[in-house]
Amino acid sequence: MSKVVIIGCGNVGMSYAYALLNQRTHVTELALIDLDERRIEGEVMDLNHCLAFAPSKINIHKGTYEDCRDAKLVVIAAGANQNPGETRMDLINKNSKIFKNIVDNVMNSGFNGIFLVATNPLDVMTYLTYKYSGLPSNKVIGSGTSLDTSRLKYIIGSKLHINPSCVNAYVIGEHGDSEFVPWSKANIALEPINKFLNNEELNTIYEDVKNAAYEIINRKGATYYGIGMCLVRITNAILGDENSIITLSTYDEVNDVYVGLPVVLNKDGVSKKIFIDLTSDETSRLENSIDIIKNAIKSIEE
Repeated sequence: MSKVVIIGCGNVGMSYAYALLNQRTHVTELALIDLDERRIEGEVMDLNHCLAFAPSKINIHKGTYEDCRDAKLVVIAAGANQNPGETRMDLINKNSKIFKNIVDNVMNSGFNGIFLVATNPLDVMTYLTYKYSGLPSNKVIGSGTSLDTSRLKYIIGSKLHINPSCVNAYVIGEHGDSEFVPWSKANIALEPINKFLNNEELNTIYEDVKNAAYEIINRKGATYYGIGMCLVRITNAILGDENSIITLSTYDEVNDVYVGLPVVLNKDGVSKKIFIDLTSDETSRLENSIDIIKNAIKSIEE
């Protein structure tokens, strides 16, 4: 049995739940936890009414923290949304206060599975989950730059008229304004990306990726479909023991931070980190991103 618990069932949590229901996954039980219990009852009813046409059978129900005890995966999507004009870092003081109570309740259930964090500021919230839970770092992960990488692949694929899945490029660093693309490692069918796109085009693509969330929020108030799909991809990699490479927020022991980098993901969580041979400029950009995350963590502790 593969049980998943979602804590925080707003736009992100429910987009994830609905995306799970529409794909063939290893999830056999899905428990939803939210402060608004009456709304969750309605969400459970609505999702269960999809099962006749769903590719997999899933036991979907309103949950409590006791459900975390035997869960393989607890996904935290609780917290304040990013409003127009706000950066992800602006959410620190709102969301850091929520997390200790959530993580304590999960751990008090006897949970020993894997935490997957989707709340912004992503890297900071994942770090707090790691510290509060006391679990090994391989069992606490954040969605990291998986969504940013998906956006990158889509934009490049659209420009070059190729399937986005065939684009070999990543966004790394903070899931935020200091993220960047190590273009020196990006390629299409083993050919360097600069054989297809010039520097001006690459910079425009990077800016479009970095600003994508702001553009969506300005138009519709929030982003949630993209991250919902990313969370399903991560879930399948874990429950399917895939050993897939995904850019996630994982623990950097040297700097004592969580930061987005490509890792190998399987049933144990992070099984291996991929260390990228960056150029000197890219190394500086990663160090800058790490410093921003570290300073954000310090601002909570003070």
